[in-house]
Amino acid sequence: MNDSLKDWLAWQESLHVVDIELGLDRCNEIAQTLQLTRPAKTVVTVAGTNGKGSSVAMLESIWRAAGYTVGTYTSPHLLAYNERIRLNGEPATDADICAAFEQVEHARDGRPLTYFEFGTLAALTIFSEAMLDVAILEVGLGGRLDAVNIIDADVSLITAIGIDHVEFLGTTRSAISLEKAGIMRPGKPAVCSDIDVPQSLRKYSQELPTKLEILGDTYRFSDDGETWSWWSGDAQIVNLPKPNLFGDHQLANAAGVLKIVALLQRQLPTGDGDIARGLHNTKLLGRFQVIPGDIEIILDVAHNVQAVEIFLRTLQLREPRKRTHVILGMMRVKDREGVMRLLAPIADSWHLASVNAPRGASNKELQESLTRVIGKRGKARLHDSAAAAYTAAKSSAQAGDRIIALGSFLVVSEILNFVQ
Repeated sequence: MNDSLKDWLAWQESLHVVDIELGLDRCNEIAQTLQLTRPAKTVVTVAGTNGKGSSVAMLESIWRAAGYTVGTYTSPHLLAYNERIRLNGEPATDADICAAFEQVEHARDGRPLTYFEFGTLAALTIFSEAMLDVAILEVGLGGRLDAVNIIDADVSLITAIGIDHVEFLGTTRSAISLEKAGIMRPGKPAVCSDIDVPQSLRKYSQELPTKLEILGDTYRFSDDGETWSWWSGDAQIVNLPKPNLFGDHQLANAAGVLKIVALLQRQLPTGDGDIARGLHNTKLLGRFQVIPGDIEIILDVAHNVQAVEIFLRTLQLREPRKRTHVILGMMRVKDREGVMRLLAPIADSWHLASVNAPRGASNKELQESLTRVIGKRGKARLHDSAAAAYTAAKSSAQAGDRIIALGSFLVVSEILNFVQ
């Protein structure tokens, strides 16, 4: 139908009136037609507000180190759409994705699908044909009504829970946690790597019922300086290398990952050496990604208050720089003022970039939010794109300064593509 991946994606974007429409019926029907309900021998589903991508990357790296065939489905992408669908650490080819889109298009028989639903079904098609040992599926939004949730996982992981996507998921951590809890299945183990678990999530697991393994309750970790340790019951692993990702918060993510690995030892036997190699080799773009130089560049996809708090804690661990130039672009529905309030104490200059997407905030909308936060002290420079903001910040910065860019996957994506 379409000749290239670019054509397919453009066509999909025009196919549905809205870019987000939660619900499982459409995908379920097509998945049944294509016989996609078991995309791998073992399936792990990952939900959460923050930490999903890091957790998926660590699981992928550990099981690949153990010699298993692994598929991962994540979103959004940073450099190329192919990043969303990975087979054994490598992005799926254009040809494979287009072939999967062809199958989905034939099976949908005129039924409407969103861009994300098309991609989810394509990923499941590719995984099913690859006959993988394990598929790791990252929820796009929420959990209960996300397209990924058409698959019954062998074990589910819920990472840190924060306030985000309130227009879809609710305005409290309690309500949001229930949406995340929708990925859990009766009698199938579940793990939560958030140490401050809302009571609603505990109650939901009891009523389902399923055993919910909670960080700080049934498994723990300790930061031992250069290394770290993990234990659960009688099981213990010591002298582990820290994940190859910036930030002490990654130990909580890694602890949840190790609990998943422990729960799946029967299906996927994995040794301590595999775990150590996997953690050491984990790679992930856009998560406190440092581009060193006389002017240090740090890119991070943090786009909600909880994620920016984590970002700033990690930033404090690095050597101070003379001045910090903040590039910020955000979606219109995000807590822009909450994020700006956190960044204001470290910002020596602001570069506000329009996010050129259907729900992206314009630079003028960002400026209005910033004025409400800091008043008229400190002028912000307005830019039509993240790339333009990066160019301006780089030209005005001096040796010893730092540029940080955050607020949206789209901001980091645009700058990475521009730099590369």
